[in-house]
Amino acid sequence: MPIVDAATHGQQSAHYLALGDSYTIGEGVDDDGRWPVQLAALLRKRGITIAHPQVIARTGWTTAELSAAIDEEQAQGQLQPNYRLVSLLIGVNNEYRGASVHDYAADFARLLDRAIGFAGGHPGHVLVVSIPDWGSTPFALGSGRDRSRISREIDQFNAVAATLCKQRGATWVNITDITRNPASANLLVADGLHPSGQMYRLWVDRILATLPM
Repeated sequence: MPIVDAATHGQQSAHYLALGDSYTIGEGVDDDGRWPVQLAALLRKRGITIAHPQVIARTGWTTAELSAAIDEEQAQGQLQPNYRLVSLLIGVNNEYRGASVHDYAADFARLLDRAIGFAGGHPGHVLVVSIPDWGSTPFALGSGRDRSRISREIDQFNAVAATLCKQRGATWVNITDITRNPASANLLVADGLHPSGQMYRLWVDRILATLPM
């Protein structure tokens, strides 16, 4: 089943839940520059009636912290029973804090299953975006960390997430190569780490080219 299809045209706006960390909340950019917001806006331009994203994300969150925040939102009755689209982008802070790939795999699997549940049990309505490579940023250069190791670990985390998406039938979108392009260093906000709205637009173009519609 496609994430967005004819059933969403001309009907009541479909709900969209965006789960993640600083990349989903759009650290350093205005609301309309966030990639989930850009994605929803471009879908609406295509005639697909989708609501402004409901975002559960915060800078610095790991998989465990995202899960805890979801629990809190559920306890407060803030979540819809069925979302037409659920996006998930999480893991960079697990890598940054030195978490193992094994632990990430277990946490990510639980989050992915929850995302599928929020999508009414339809894995085809779940979009997972790969972890950007922060090792390619000026921030990483100034951090003193081993940038090659960062990239290798990011690849390992992404490989786990991609495999889980394939097993469960969720849509996987790789944007990591975009963040490794040397030209991307000019598409960051002032902290030299987080993407600008311009880079997020490149992500959205990739997502739109990948989404089953």
